[in-house]
Amino acid sequence: QVQLVESGGGLVQAGGSLRLSCAASGRTFSSYTMGWFRQAPGKEREFVASISWSGGATYYADSVKGRFTISRDNAKNTVYLQMNSLKPEDTAVYYCAARSGAYTSRRAVEYAYWGQGTQVTVSS
Repeated sequence: QVQLVESGGGLVQAGGSLRLSCAASGRTFSSYTMGWFRQAPGKEREFVASISWSGGATYYADSVKGRFTISRDNAKNTVYLQMNSLKPEDTAVYYCAARSGAYTSRRAVEYAYWGQGTQVTVSS
């Protein structure tokens, strides 16, 4: 089992940057594939990015490709989401999630563990 705690959210102007962090408990962090999802008010939770257990494979939603970068440091039990060129439509609560197994997924239902979320607000 793994517990996840996100941090790094906040208020930023359009065009700015933020880096989200997700700290995981447990000694088996490196065996989990990790994902970032987001949920805006009145909308469904949507996939943002995912990363394999080794960090060798990453995947992104088309809406963030080229602007966001997911990475992980297994020695620190932490996964990151670097967000550049932020837009007002990126405003949402951002969640990190963990999935056991070797393959990443874009489907939220396939992730068993979730953090509490961190708010990102991008002003125009």
